[in-house]
Amino acid sequence: MKTRASWREKLEKEQEPKIVDIPPKMVKRLGTGKMLIPRPLDVDTLIRKVEKGGLVTQNQIRARLAKDFGVDVTCPITTGIFIRIAAEAAEEDLRSGSKEITPYWRVIKSDGGLNPKFPGGVEAQAVHLREEGHIILKSEGKKPPRVKDFEKYLQKL
Repeated sequence: MKTRASWREKLEKEQEPKIVDIPPKMVKRLGTGKMLIPRPLDVDTLIRKVEKGGLVTQNQIRARLAKDFGVDVTCPITTGIFIRIAAEAAEEDLRSGSKEITPYWRVIKSDGGLNPKFPGGVEAQAVHLREEGHIILKSEGKKPPRVKDFEKYLQKL
């Protein structure tokens, strides 16, 4: 029976970034042009640049990758998946004794919302962010908790 790949293995999987035409199903949302499908390590590298107390949105990560690769956009679907892989790999690293892990909890949604798909959900992300001095606002309806005045803390990538 084949064992499942670890999150670290998924993060470090040998693959090349791909540049493709924006698929027809995504044109309405993203426009036309070229789209980057990044590597998980490209996403992880950018997250590692976010300093303590700083924040970054998935959209900022996508914009920076698009700029670096000279394309119009970066795929929002794979970027979201790769942010999750970076988060899970960081938690694996922590459990195996690593002290320096990817600070995935500093990645928030474009409205300042926390990510329920991160390890431990929004509760664990909120703990990390509070430790770095952020105030977390309660959930509103179906919206997850969010960082108060998050715009002040957004870091340029």
